[in-house]
Amino acid sequence: MELTVNGRRAYAYTGGRTFDPKLPAVVFIHGGEQDHSVWGLQSRYLAHHGHGVLAVDLPGHGRSADPALAGIGEMADWVVAVLDWAGVRTAALVGHSMGSLIAFDCAGRHPQRVSRIALLAFAYPMRVSRTLLDATKNDEPAALAMINAWSHAAYAHYPSNPGPGFWVRGENLRLMQRQKPGVVHADFAACNDYGGGRELASRVKCPALFILGERDVMTPARGAQEIAGAIPGAKTATLAGCGHNLMGEKPDEVLDLLRDFLR
Repeated sequence: MELTVNGRRAYAYTGGRTFDPKLPAVVFIHGGEQDHSVWGLQSRYLAHHGHGVLAVDLPGHGRSADPALAGIGEMADWVVAVLDWAGVRTAALVGHSMGSLIAFDCAGRHPQRVSRIALLAFAYPMRVSRTLLDATKNDEPAALAMINAWSHAAYAHYPSNPGPGFWVRGENLRLMQRQKPGVVHADFAACNDYGGGRELASRVKCPALFILGERDVMTPARGAQEIAGAIPGAKTATLAGCGHNLMGEKPDEVLDLLRDFLR
């Protein structure tokens, strides 16, 4: 689905069905240096089971036009502009990593537009090590290698992947390599610089679900505790043996949690 958001071309995957703004809307927001394709299973299932789905490519990512946006708040405002374009008054937001910060910020600053939030691999603050942040600016191949290694639990390193010919780490690396030069630094700098989360948490009134990886070393599960505790009624699910790439390592478990939460 081609969109025009703030005067620029943007793209959203609709799960293989024509988007219907009259259905309960779900917006999927990917993480840093990725695009809509990380939500393939979850977006397609929900689109075929009663939801209007928009799995967006953030500006500068995937099929959406440049430039990449510099801050989490700008990206959250852009998501609201997507809802305006699509004719959607309220939507559930599902975000992974950087996308979880965007969904959280949007729910705190635009509560009237957000019906519920599911935050995958969330941490606040989402600090990036100086070594990695420097590499994203000066040595992208090294940065992508570090991100890929740290995004997966040992399960994804062995031949025992979900099916023959399916390589979780290789697929994730190739997806990152497809993004435009400079995007990885913009994304990781935006995560590192994001502040104000403690104040925003008290303004999130919608139902919230945190889906975390037990073995996530990029955004450790403990990094979500403070914000989850500050949102009334927030629920947390921790996936055993899972790293940062939850949708790649535990796709069925993530879908089951989202399906129940959005029902």
